[in-house]
This record gives sequence, structure tokens and C-alpha cells, in this order.
Amino acid sequence: FFFNFPPFPLLLIVTMELSSSSSDECVGCGVWKWLQPVVGRRDTAEEGDVDVDVRDGSSGLKMYNSLTRQKDLFVPRNGNCVHWYSCGPTVYDASHMGHARSYITFDILRRVMSGYFGFPIKFVMNITDVDDKIILRARQHHLFTNFLNSNPSLEEASNVVQRGIELLKGKVETEETEAKKEMFQKTINQAEAALKAENNVAALLEASKDPVATILDKEGGDKVTDTDIFTVLTKKFEEDFFDDMEELNVLPPDVLTRVTEFTQEIINFVQKIIDNGFAYESNGSVYFNTPKYATSSHTYAKIKPEAVGDLSALADGEGALAHEGEKKSPRDFALWKASKPGEPAWDSPWGKGRPGWHIECSAMCHEAFQDLIDIHSGGVDLCFPHHDNEIAQSEAFYNCPQWCNYFLHSGHLEIEGLKMSKSLKNFITIKQALGEYTPSQLRVCFLQSAWNSTLDYSSDRMTSAVQYEKSLKEFFLNMKSLTHSHTQDLRESLLAEDFKLYEAFLSARVNVHKALCDNVDTPSVLRYVKELITTCNVYVSKQEQAKQSVHQGTLVQIAQYVTGLFVMFGVIPDKDAAVIGFVGDEQVDQEQLDAQMKQLKEVFSDFFQGLKEKGGDAYADIISEGMAL
Repeated sequence: FFFNFPPFPLLLIVTMELSSSSSDECVGCGVWKWLQPVVGRRDTAEEGDVDVDVRDGSSGLKMYNSLTRQKDLFVPRNGNCVHWYSCGPTVYDASHMGHARSYITFDILRRVMSGYFGFPIKFVMNITDVDDKIILRARQHHLFTNFLNSNPSLEEASNVVQRGIELLKGKVETEETEAKKEMFQKTINQAEAALKAENNVAALLEASKDPVATILDKEGGDKVTDTDIFTVLTKKFEEDFFDDMEELNVLPPDVLTRVTEFTQEIINFVQKIIDNGFAYESNGSVYFNTPKYATSSHTYAKIKPEAVGDLSALADGEGALAHEGEKKSPRDFALWKASKPGEPAWDSPWGKGRPGWHIECSAMCHEAFQDLIDIHSGGVDLCFPHHDNEIAQSEAFYNCPQWCNYFLHSGHLEIEGLKMSKSLKNFITIKQALGEYTPSQLRVCFLQSAWNSTLDYSSDRMTSAVQYEKSLKEFFLNMKSLTHSHTQDLRESLLAEDFKLYEAFLSARVNVHKALCDNVDTPSVLRYVKELITTCNVYVSKQEQAKQSVHQGTLVQIAQYVTGLFVMFGVIPDKDAAVIGFVGDEQVDQEQLDAQMKQLKEVFSDFFQGLKEKGGDAYADIISEGMAL
């Protein structure tokens, strides 16, 4: 796809401080030759610019680090090889746009760090396939389906619905979060309306599914013995997740870990933390001793220290099936949970149980790297307690002061200005979003927002993304048309307007490089690309007005550079990459096609009208030839 481009025109070379490296020399692994900055060269002579050479650990890339709450120069621990662990999904429901926000974001960062800056990356991601949410969802679905298939009478079904409603009313009274109270009340209202309106058992139960499933699990969840229900659920939603990721053009991880495949390794990890004095057993469970850890040489809650006393957040992290009254301190958290009846269980030195949520990532990360790591990533909602607890566990295990140097957190996703939350049922699935927009349009939407800021997924935002993608496709289509139509009019020399265009191109490259070095600032990159496209369009228009040919070499280089950027960003899939633009972008949308056909008809109409007015044999001959064709 990428070519070894000819050297810059001599006039332009002398304005730049070049080393002996050629203009197409590749940094690092050599994937995106035309995009990468030149090793040992300054893209501009301005004071303060840094040379780019990842081989000595100074790429010039700065990333916003949640540990320091500032942009830090990115320097891997071992040369330029990057060890990166990313939190994967808990597979108990359909993947939603919150997942897309996180995984597209880190896919873009990963592509830029490897494709532009040349860092070789080992990227590891986990799948959480045993968890309180999974247990509850699998049991509730199992019990609801069994009850529905038992052919209950309308009276029996109504009785279960009413019990479910009473259970939710109790939750409304004790719930402190207003948003959850509103959600519970909405569910209650829907079930009460169904009780009054429905005479069909199946319709009543379907309309009241949440309260029915909840009460059935409360009353009979501990009697469930079929552990296959957990595997069936997680396999289904894991497959759905990876289908969605493939559709979104998200690169697969280099290493994928599942909790259920690493239970022995997790047990070993927990045992070492106990041996190091930072965990204790209680009634078959194992808890991390947070106060002891915090008063040793370690620091607890490095990412979000202000949240240390947030017992509500800690309780959410423990899960809905947490044991009560076993901890030495309310700030302690479970590393290993003794399994209750109706839960999956594995043998351990402390009895039958299952891993806690936080420990899984620490243990599987250790198994994947056997060492400290460079980057840990996840959604911003994971900062506390999940990632802060991971840090504590890992540093207690290694008995080290710093387990991970860079924590990257993607920003929140809002839906039309409201925070998206699966627990509040305010979410859009990825499949729903893909029913309205293309993967490229969704990715452009994310590129238009800083990766670590809040993104509002709204109709206005998507309209902007769609328009940007359209402008890209029109630019590529115009460049293809121009370069094809001027094949007999090639010239190597640069005229005044050509020179201005080439200067604009070099300036754009410098600005793009600075933006990528500055926390991978993709909104600025897209702005610079748009400005470059506008400059190209103005240049072409001026050349046409002056009846001058365009300089093909410059336009081709610009079009291929822009193509390369959007291949790297994942907007243009690698497998679909053309030399210029998208494969098939000649197939413009119907509106554009209609406009072109209208213009073509007008041209032909004027042409034939002129011939008709002249009369003679010419008009008759052309009509005859046209009819024959």
C-alpha cells in the first residue's frame, strides 16, 4: 500500500534540518513509512521541538497519565517494547456504546503508538467470565425460562409478579441513588400496568420480566445446580462482543485471558499476597488488608486518593453477592470469595470458592508478562476501586513501589447529554448503533473528541462525523479523477501555486506530528487534515480558472498521506485500503450521483441545442451515431 516516495523538491529540502537519513526512512518496525517522522530530523526549526527516535526511548510522545494527572513523556521500561494490559468486558449482556467508546479509543491509541511512533506492543486483554453479575443474570434467565415453560396459571403468574413488585419497592426505599430509584420505580409502574391490562400469561410475564426474574432468584437462586448455565451465557456474549469488535475494525489482542482458565494461577497469586502479609482468610474467603497495606511503605488509591472513604463505591466493587461481616475493615476487599449454594466453585486452600473481581486482572497480567508493565487501560469508571485495588494487589505481590507507570482511561460516554449506564438501562447497543451508522462514521465520531474526555453520543455529533467522512470521500474521489484525467500532462517543475500547496502539505505534516505527540490529539489532527483538504480544493479551483494543469505528484502525495492517516486510525480498514482513499468510494451517495447526472444532462442539452441551432449534417450525424450506440 505505501510506497517509497521521491525525495522532496530541492527548494523545500533546504528549508529543513535533515540528517543523513532519507525522507522516507522508517522509525521502529516500519509499517507506516510515509506517515512516520524522520529519525534524527526536526520537522521544524522552531525552538523546543524534539527529535523523534523511539530507539533511544524518546519518541516525543506525551500521554495523559491518570497516576500523575498530567501529560507525561512516554518512555517504556525496556527499550521501546511496550507491555500493555487492557481491561476487557464482563460478558453477561450485549455490548453497548460504552464498550465501543473504550475499545475503539484504545485501538486508535494502539495503532498510533505502533504505526506512527514505531513501538512494538504486546497487547493483553482479559474476559471476565465469572462474576456476580454473570451469576445473577444466568440464574435469573434460567429460573424465568423454567417458570414460563411450567405453564403457570394467570393467578400463579400474577402472584409472582406481585411479589417481584414488592421486592423492588423495598429497594426503592433503601436505594440512595436517585437515578436507580427512578429506574426501579419505572420497572414497578410497568409491571403494575401489565397486571391490570394483561390476561395472557406469557405477555404478563414478558412485560414484568425484571421483577419476576429478581424474585425467582431471591427465592430459588441457591437451589440452582446446573453450572453449565454460566458457561452458556458467557460464551454467547463473548462471541457477540468479538463480532462487534470485528465489525468496528478493532484489532484483536495479542493475548486473550479468561478468568475461568486461570483459577489456579489466581489462587497462587492470592497465596503470595497472604505470604507477604497483606491478606487474610475469613470463613473461606480471602480479603486484602487495606489498612495494613496503606500504613506500610505502600500508598493505597494512587489514582483516586480522594475516593478512599467511598464505601458505596467499594461495595459496588464487591458485587451484589458479597459476604457480610467477615472483613476486618470495611475498606478491605475480596481476593477470593467462598462460594454459596447456586454459585460456581473451584477448590482452593481456603475451601470451595471463586475469584474476586479485582484480583483476576492482577493475576492474569502477571501470567502474561511475568513482570511489571508499562500501560494499563480501561474506562474512567474503573479508576476506583477496580484499578486502585489492582495496583495495591500487584504491588503487594511484587513488593514493589510501582507496578505500572501509565494508566490510560477513556472518557465517559453520554447519550444525548445523559450519562450512559447499563445498570440504569440507559444504553445503546453496538448493533443498534451500527444499524444507523457505518463503522467508519462511528470511529470518526470518536476521533473528533479527545480520547480521555467525555463524549456525547448525539444526533448532532453523528451528523458532524457523517459530514466529515463524506468530505473525505469527496476529496479522494476528486483526487482520483484529477490524477486520471491529467495523465498526459505530467510535469515535474513547481510553479508558484504548486509551491504554496507543497508548503501547506509540509506545514500540515508538522502540525499533525505535534498533535499526535501531544496526547494523541486526534481532534486537532482531523482539523489539520480538513484544512489541508480545503487548501487542495482551492488550489485545484485556481488552476482550473487559470487553465493551468495541476501538479500531480503533490496531489498524489497529499492524498496518499491522508489515506495513510485514516488507515492508521482504523477508519479505512487495512484490508480495504486503496492507494488513495476507500475501496469503492467511487460509489458516491445517491444525492451526489443525482446532482452529477443533472449537471451532465445540462451539459449535453446545451451541446445538442447548439448543434440544432447550427443545423446541417453534423447534428444528424451525431444523432445517428448516438442511436447506433
